[in-house]
Amino acid sequence: MATTVRRSTRTLPAAPLGPENPLPALLPLDEAHTLDESERAALPHEMARQVGYAPLRSVLPTRVLDGYGRQRTPTRLDTLVLENDQLRATVLPGLGGRIASLFHKPTARELLYANPVFQPADFALNGAWFSGGIEWNIGATGHTTLSCAPLHAARVPAPGGDGVMVRLWEWERLRDTPFQVDLWLPDDSDFLYVGARVRNPHHRTVPVYWWSNIAVPEAPGTRVLAPAEETWYFAYERRLRRIPVPEWEGTDLTYPLHSRFPADYFYEVPDDSRKWIASLDEKGQGLVQTSTDLLRGRKLFVWGAGAGGRRWQEWLTEPGTAGYVEIQAGLARTQLEHLPLEAGGELAWLEAYGPLAADPGTVHGADWAAARAHTERRLEVALPRGAVEAAYAAWRPYADAEPEGGPGEGGAEEGGPQEGAAEEGGERRWLATGSGWGALEVERGGFTLPGTPFPPETLGAEQRPWSELLHNSTLSCGPEAVPPGPTLVAPEWRELLEAADAGPDADAAGKASRRELDYHLGVAQWHAGDRSQAVRSWERSLEQGARWPALRCLAVADQQDGHGARAADRCLAAVRDARERLDARDRLAAAALVALAREAVEALLAEERAGEAEEVLDGLSEEQRQRGRCRLLRARVLLAKGDAEGAHALFDAGFEVEDLREGEEVLSDTWAALTAEPLPPRYDFRMRP
Repeated sequence: MATTVRRSTRTLPAAPLGPENPLPALLPLDEAHTLDESERAALPHEMARQVGYAPLRSVLPTRVLDGYGRQRTPTRLDTLVLENDQLRATVLPGLGGRIASLFHKPTARELLYANPVFQPADFALNGAWFSGGIEWNIGATGHTTLSCAPLHAARVPAPGGDGVMVRLWEWERLRDTPFQVDLWLPDDSDFLYVGARVRNPHHRTVPVYWWSNIAVPEAPGTRVLAPAEETWYFAYERRLRRIPVPEWEGTDLTYPLHSRFPADYFYEVPDDSRKWIASLDEKGQGLVQTSTDLLRGRKLFVWGAGAGGRRWQEWLTEPGTAGYVEIQAGLARTQLEHLPLEAGGELAWLEAYGPLAADPGTVHGADWAAARAHTERRLEVALPRGAVEAAYAAWRPYADAEPEGGPGEGGAEEGGPQEGAAEEGGERRWLATGSGWGALEVERGGFTLPGTPFPPETLGAEQRPWSELLHNSTLSCGPEAVPPGPTLVAPEWRELLEAADAGPDADAAGKASRRELDYHLGVAQWHAGDRSQAVRSWERSLEQGARWPALRCLAVADQQDGHGARAADRCLAAVRDARERLDARDRLAAAALVALAREAVEALLAEERAGEAEEVLDGLSEEQRQRGRCRLLRARVLLAKGDAEGAHALFDAGFEVEDLREGEEVLSDTWAALTAEPLPPRYDFRMRP
């Protein structure tokens, strides 16, 4: 069959994402992949420099996604399906462009770990993430903020001009870098080709990060192979150590279930080696990923065989489902590093994904050098290194090809339009539409980005106030009953905020506009590291009549400066003011109320003000009080008041902290504070000894 591209759907048990958290993320979520100065000083010079380069101050301008739950119902997800005689690739354009499935037809084998549910969990830089498939991690160390966001998608000509490929693209907002991922299946090919490009359209150098993350099935006989004799071992003790491959301290760590705790293994791949990584089962069969040399890094992530890792595996899918490991490929040696991309520059490479079969006796033999050499020879037979380079060269002229049609409504039934068919009443449309943030940035910067258009038709309600600021030097403010919209924090937007005209202060509308401007300006100044100016801007916002948004920001500043008592006072005042002003029937207003309450309880507990913390929890709606995070906070409040029995009863009744963060130890810490009993398995998410 000729290669086809079609839109379709897939129905899965899925938990809803819920609303965004409207509170600006002034601080980064706790990212596990960090090193202290003494650890960094011991690294090789290039690695140390890149580990210390451009650390993320926050996830602004994106918002945190923490409103999801764990109640799953059958949900239809839009998909894009690429298919030839050998492979069928299924893509989720509305969820970061994730490749959810890569099915090899001749052997009737799923090559990836295809998660049977959609269950968000708190692993992305901005919260919600889900496991399974192949994801494109761009921006900064961690899972991308686009994990659960829609991307633009369209058909473009494939290399050679006689086929079609799917282009996925978006504007990555943490670093303001547009990127694209081109997917195509040459006729009769056993390999899916992926052309990727990251561009810097600015007049300044920007930091870049990329890791392609591939979830593959885990089994006792699974072995992960890569062309390396050493690896950089990183676990949740936050130490980076160089250790031998495959065996360390008497254990062969190329078998994922030999590890006890979750850990990363960043392979030391020689510069002149072919870049590849494979996961092969006890029969010597599995998936291999290879690339052009620019994508130099290779990594294995394991959950390990311990209780915490197994609990996380259940948490991310459902009990009884087979586990998975991650094999990854990145621009740097480790995920702790960022690379500089010069003004006007770009990085581009090609990846290939497909099945691999090797002799199981050699793959699983005691001779590691023989095992990896044999695997590489089998890869060379299946897909020669020269063929990958040739495919990259053939793709480069097509990377600028313009997508067919324009933005429109996406979605189609199973068996929907095939490649080449007319759509939408005869008018060709993109396959999917992402956000309007790229269109806003192109409007501001006048960027020319061949192949990845961001047309003004994609601008939406969140972008319109900023477009108004760009063209009229004014920023409209929304109604007081709902939270302020998101803040843009790039230097160019901060300058526009500083120069904006709010109108006469004596006028009510001008006063409202001034307080909104000062609030947003403070957020942008904070993000830039100018914290004293940010505090002054928020204080001016208070003087103009603003209350809870500015109070909450000032509370964060107080906490960072060590003024815990004042931070608690301001958090409490922000909660009380928001309850008077916000319309709790609005989804974002309700999300703001519960987020403010959670922050206030944490601040009050830190100051040993458990009674006031309890009052804050009591002020939430019954539905909000029943969420797992609030039940955990209730247990901590009871414990602080000396009621260990009441706290224990909450644990006995059972709850699930929906947004439990990767590496977060609050469950085990709270349990240890109230009893010497063993931690119940349902609460055991410990990722380190």
